[in-house]
Amino acid sequence: MGNVPSAVKHCLSYQQLLREHLWIGDSVAGALDTAQETSQLSGLPEYVKIVEVGPRDGLQNEKVAAGATEISVFGAASESFSKRNINCSIEESMEKFEEVVKSARHMNIPARGYVSCALGCPYEGNITPQKVTEVSKKLYGMGCYEISLGDTTGVGTPGSMKRMLESVMKEIPSSALAVHCHDTYGQALANILTALQMGINVVDSAVSGLGGCPYAKGASGNVATEDLIYMLNGLGLNTGVNLYKVMEAGDFICKAVNKTTNSKVAQASFNARLE
Repeated sequence: MGNVPSAVKHCLSYQQLLREHLWIGDSVAGALDTAQETSQLSGLPEYVKIVEVGPRDGLQNEKVAAGATEISVFGAASESFSKRNINCSIEESMEKFEEVVKSARHMNIPARGYVSCALGCPYEGNITPQKVTEVSKKLYGMGCYEISLGDTTGVGTPGSMKRMLESVMKEIPSSALAVHCHDTYGQALANILTALQMGINVVDSAVSGLGGCPYAKGASGNVATEDLIYMLNGLGLNTGVNLYKVMEAGDFICKAVNKTTNSKVAQASFNARLE
């Protein structure tokens, strides 16, 4: 499991909790197999890929020279948000993205497409699933290998997530879709679970739940990677990600930028250490 972080190694009760949740390999193989069988019966994927969201920037020569292996283009299902976020209409953005994706393809660099405001817009309110589907289809059609559907303001619920995905999945296979959920209203994990039950197995997240959006006032950060891993481990789903090391990274980042973690799992572990 690698080195255990200081937030955990002095807390015996927390270590016991980890064993109970299948995080430590002590006599756990049989229990893990049972959990995986349960996930199969419930329709959940056996493996979930976690994409740690990072800074957005243009496709520039120096990025390629520095060894960029993938790029992303950020669209939106809302005209108002598109104009505020990237200073152009949806139609104009698609024209620009097509050039970027084409350039990336010539350099053998895969491109990922994002659709912001997939479950609601801070300026227009409700966004129809049909609009999300239309934008997603254009991004997929121009060559984006995967489309990440973003609840930018965190207003979505399992119901709206289900309706949106049902629409998009009529045009794009679930294997080419991901979800990107902000946790403003505390619905991110519930929305992600809904997506998993519908066949999505790629989820965006951010260590310590950091982030937000300058053009979505009041929006919190993305779902905390620590909390996502905790839930997935509890479901018996494989991610290949070490929760301990993510917690260490989150603690380091929060101290460096002088912020408090938004991860409930990290908060609980640190509080347990102090008791």
